Amino acid sequence: MKKATLNKIKRRAAKVVVFGLGHVGLPKAVITAKADFQVTGVDLNSKIAEAISEGKVETNEPGLSDLIKQVINKGILKATSRGSAAVEAADIVIICVPTPIKDDKTPNLSYIEDACKTVAHNLKKGKLIIVESTLPPKTVKTFIVPILEQGSGLKCGQDFWLAYCPERITIGKALKESVENDRIVGGYNAESADVAAEFFKIFVKGNILTTDATTAEVAKLAENTFRDINIAFANELALICEQVGVDVVEAIKLANTHPRVNVHMPGPGVGGPCLTKDPYLLLHPSKPMSHDIIKTARQINDHMPKHIVKLILRALKRAGKDIEGGRIAILGTAYKGDVDDSRLSPSESIIHELMRLGAEATVYDPHCNESFGAKRASSLREAIKDTDCLAIITDHTDFKNLNLQEIKASMNNKPVIIDGRRIINPREAENLGFIYYGVGFGE
Repeated sequence: MKKATLNKIKRRAAKVVVFGLGHVGLPKAVITAKADFQVTGVDLNSKIAEAISEGKVETNEPGLSDLIKQVINKGILKATSRGSAAVEAADIVIICVPTPIKDDKTPNLSYIEDACKTVAHNLKKGKLIIVESTLPPKTVKTFIVPILEQGSGLKCGQDFWLAYCPERITIGKALKESVENDRIVGGYNAESADVAAEFFKIFVKGNILTTDATTAEVAKLAENTFRDINIAFANELALICEQVGVDVVEAIKLANTHPRVNVHMPGPGVGGPCLTKDPYLLLHPSKPMSHDIIKTARQINDHMPKHIVKLILRALKRAGKDIEGGRIAILGTAYKGDVDDSRLSPSESIIHELMRLGAEATVYDPHCNESFGAKRASSLREAIKDTDCLAIITDHTDFKNLNLQEIKASMNNKPVIIDGRRIINPREAENLGFIYYGVGFGE
């Protein structure tokens, strides 16, 4: 049975189903189809499935729209909202559905449960199931395997193979990183890892790193949790530098000349679907600890949007202005630079708090359409016209070479810049007459 499945994979004869056609699943489906596999994408949203089938998907992911049209026109990728029939005909099932957290910070596994039940009810011997959704430790063994075995009557690792292979891509580089990054393959057992590894070897140029499923779950969460903790350290360092009159950018630059130091940059907070969630997934199955660096890091990063608002209030006061009726231009609603994704962006709470305090907020983002209830400007010039304060929240490339002289001419007297991403030269801004406050820039 294993030999037959491996033969199908090597000959590109294996039919593949991808569950979930979002930021992870859609690139996965397209790349797999590009490797000459017959792929069916499944998304419960019929409008998404129909649009993909017609090659009409609009995405800011570089190269993805053109590639979708190519594989659709070749007839090697189709999409549907009916998962059962697709699974029944498939040899390989890849699950890329979301695993969000609830308000109490515990994992919401309902999407993965629904997908696994659909797979279980249509499971046959010899199939390979790959889970790419981010999972709390031990989810494969204690949650997914029982669903698959009970729903199918088959034995995992014997009648079918199961591997946890977490995605390691970033939005904006999904196609490139899906192929070039090293790939972790966590098998339910050794045979499962072997079969999944053979599949990934076909289109992954990076190393294939095999391990067990639980170790793979922890490794994936450790990657993002490490980044969140590093950013939290940078943010706390920035707050210290503000108090002692030091520029954190210079301090980090000097510290990073040490061969074993790599401090991240501070900012207005952490957003997006991963770093805000994965630390809680990592903590979920473990007992509370007396000293918890992970939760502390989350608290520090969640505090930073409030700090941005404090900087705005402090700067306006120095300019002799009040927040109520003050006109604030917000640059960026995406959670990070050069993407169109606003999920859990620090801008949201910043904008809401400014408006609650009576400010008139206008946002400009060349990539993202979200405004979080503020007025949305169609250009930088429109956003900054007759404003009192310019707050930079997202580090889009478009914002990294701002003409400060032109900006000053468009703003009101005693203009304020709040640099949440430290992309402005403080001395240049101050020499031009701005009141400049940046994260980690001591007065």
